[in-house]
Amino acid sequence: MTEIDLLPLRAELKKQFQDKLPDARIDYCLTCGLCASGCAASGIEGMDPRKLIRYLALGQDDLLRNTNWIYSCSICQRCEYACPMGINVGRFVYELKGMRPKEQRPANLQRSCELQKDPGNSTGIPNEDFVWVVGDILEEIHESEPEWADMQAPMDKVGAQFYLNQNAKEPTVEPEEMAFIWKIFHSVGIDWTYSSKWWDGANYCLFSGDPQDWEYTVRKQAETVDALGCPTYINTE
Repeated sequence: MTEIDLLPLRAELKKQFQDKLPDARIDYCLTCGLCASGCAASGIEGMDPRKLIRYLALGQDDLLRNTNWIYSCSICQRCEYACPMGINVGRFVYELKGMRPKEQRPANLQRSCELQKDPGNSTGIPNEDFVWVVGDILEEIHESEPEWADMQAPMDKVGAQFYLNQNAKEPTVEPEEMAFIWKIFHSVGIDWTYSSKWWDGANYCLFSGDPQDWEYTVRKQAETVDALGCPTYINTE
């Protein structure tokens, strides 16, 4: 017998998911492996989407509660797209992440989520630093690239047609990367703006699996866009 064969069968997770998610379809799995074939996380930690569903169906709850593979899964839902039975593996992964106590989640992931709640971005830089970096990079471009002398990077522009969020890594460690999309917007004449708060578009609270933290950060970002009166949100993430 294998080590997995010796694990106690519980099947509590299966019942819990079926009660919470009426369309769980756990027993519909054909074990065809199409979900695993397109999964970027297949093979990491000895796990893949097909195995996760089989372990769930067979009651290997302890294994599923303790695998760190769930943090390699980005919940991209490619597995669900490939699945002929429409099984939403990503939703099960999300639920498993949420069951893990905060102190047992990957420290960097949980810290990024906490920073995203306060001060509002995953790297923890002050909002005034973000505003300064945007202005500094724009000034540098104006001085070194005359062809972009009239390009702008608006901040808190009320009524702009488009609102642009930003990955916090770029203003923190590679600010020059931000200018590429500014140039595209300028070239096509897009009316856009940043916000000086809640500007980070990378939502690490989604990947920690905590719905309250996820809802809070998304709501604060949405409120910021609504307050500026921007009808279209551009999420580069």
